[in-house]
Order: sequence, then C-alpha cells, then structure tokens
Amino acid sequence: MLDTYHIRDTEMPADMQTLLERYPRDGWEGHPGFRDKTRHWLGAHRMFRRVAGRIRLDTEAVLNKDTTLDDYAARLSYLGGNLVGNLHGHHGWEDRSYFPELAAAEPRFAAGLDLLEQDHADLDRVLDDFTRQANRVIKLSALDEAQAHDEAGAVHEISQVIEAFLKRHLTDEEDLAIPIILHHRLRG
Repeated sequence: MLDTYHIRDTEMPADMQTLLERYPRDGWEGHPGFRDKTRHWLGAHRMFRRVAGRIRLDTEAVLNKDTTLDDYAARLSYLGGNLVGNLHGHHGWEDRSYFPELAAAEPRFAAGLDLLEQDHADLDRVLDDFTRQANRVIKLSALDEAQAHDEAGAVHEISQVIEAFLKRHLTDEEDLAIPIILHHRLRG
C-alpha cells in the first residue's frame, strides 16, 4: 500500500536547510522571534501526528479484537473527520497565506515551499482514499460486522501511509519555515 502513493522520502535539499543551520531546532523556543502564532502552528502539527497515530492504534485494536467494532466506528468517524478536515484547512491556509508570506521574505527558499505544496497535493489523494475506506468501514459496521472487520485492514494500511507522510512532510515544513520566521521576525 505504501508504494501506491507518491510519498517523498528524501530530505529537503541541502540548499533549503541553510537557515536551519543558523537556527537549529533545539534553540527555537528560546529565540526572541518565536511567538505564540508559531507555537500554535507547531501545536497543530503535534495534533496531526497524535491523531494519525491514534487512528492507527485504534485500528490495530479492532483488528486484534481488543475493542468492539461499534466503539471503533464511532472513534474512526470522529478522529478521521477531525484529521481530514483539519489537515485540509491547515494546508489550504498554508498554501494561500503562509507559504506566500515565507516566500516573499526568503525568495531563495521558494523551491522548498513549492515542494511542500506538492506534498499537500499528494497527501490530498491519500486523505481522499482514507475517507472513502473509513466511511465504508463505518457503514459496514451497521450492516455486516465480518466484512467491516475485514475492511478495517485497508484503513490500517492507509493510516500507516498517513503517518509516514506526516512524519516526513511536517518535519521538513517546520525545518524550512521556522528558521525563516526567526530570521525575519515574522508572525509576531
């Protein structure tokens, strides 16, 4: 399943990491340019990672019969809707507002921001497939428990794809954006 999707598995190009060398991750919180807006943005990223992981773990629990299908379907509906809706909203805002602001401040990193925007488009496909499969499992949970349980395996595979995608993408996004913000004292 992982090879069904285009997931960038390479790090951001070295020339896109030059500000990261000046502003390493372990110094971000203490920098005077690190403000609440940036903290909130990073908090959203932590939430995406947590919810994606929770969906995978919940799916493993139903596959192992450690939880009921009804409980799983309710949680999948809530957490899946939360993850997909918030990721679409977050990435739409980044593409329309945040990345253009960063590119204007640091034009030499426009190629890195374009790469991140392409990640958003690639992730949209994964999220669409996840939504279809999760909705199928939720509907089947009321109609055919055995089939719903079988179909949950596909949700598990897609949840692993989402986690892998977010791990690469969010880290690269943070490593490119935060140093630009700190260097130019943006988002204050």
